[in-house]
Amino acid sequence: MTHFTTADGLRLYFEDTGTGQPLLCLPGLTRNTRDFGFLKPHMASCRMVAMDYRGRGKSDYASDFNTYSVPQEAQDVTALLDHLELEKVTILGTSRGGLIAMALAAMHPDRLAGVILNDVGPVIAPGGIERIMQYVGRAPSHRSLKEAAEAMAAALGPQFPDLTTDIWLALAAAQYEETPTGLTLRYDLHLRDALLAQAEAGPPPDLWPLFDALRPLPVGVLRGANSDILSPETLAEMQARHPGLIATTVPNRGHVPLLNEPESLDLINRILKDAQ
Repeated sequence: MTHFTTADGLRLYFEDTGTGQPLLCLPGLTRNTRDFGFLKPHMASCRMVAMDYRGRGKSDYASDFNTYSVPQEAQDVTALLDHLELEKVTILGTSRGGLIAMALAAMHPDRLAGVILNDVGPVIAPGGIERIMQYVGRAPSHRSLKEAAEAMAAALGPQFPDLTTDIWLALAAAQYEETPTGLTLRYDLHLRDALLAQAEAGPPPDLWPLFDALRPLPVGVLRGANSDILSPETLAEMQARHPGLIATTVPNRGHVPLLNEPESLDLINRILKDAQ
């Protein structure tokens, strides 16, 4: 089976491969299970589970875009764990996935064995938010994946200076689907409406209490050296609040590391070992 059904009737897609220590991989805001394609060949000794949130990838789109929220997505993650009869997992959360991991640490700490945050923390740098809002929920103008990959390389190349043409093409294919009439997004355009509605509802919540809920757990943080989401100052505060935290800065990466870098793999394996 590749889908499960939520309490409100949505069919959500997941992948469940391998055997061994369970590693639950949660993707970024607009992303999907393809976020972990670069990591997967290196995780042969793990049971690797990844999911598409509601409104993303191969999962159903919600009729109410207000359910595109971290609390609801955290509930969906718990439902997936129940569906798979997994009592406890280590979570690898990329960006939005890391926020969900922190929420789960506060809501259901007994379900977590460890957490790896991929380029995210309790404070999101304003410049990163502005960049995200420039593209999220906007239909692509490019007509082919090749054009989209070239545009991504032009825009993000300074933050990822050593990526090959093939990698940029794979990143574009993870975001867009090529059709006879052009590209379409692999997520619900109403995700933008959800973000705008949440912003209009008031100032963002203080996420430090959620991060503090991670204190009893083995925790690792990956930061892209060129990240515009996780600042060095926020990472330093995270280390001060969680003395056992393991942090690694990944060179030649912005938001987010691809997870196949030697620095990323070393940290992931260290947290998995501590979480056993």
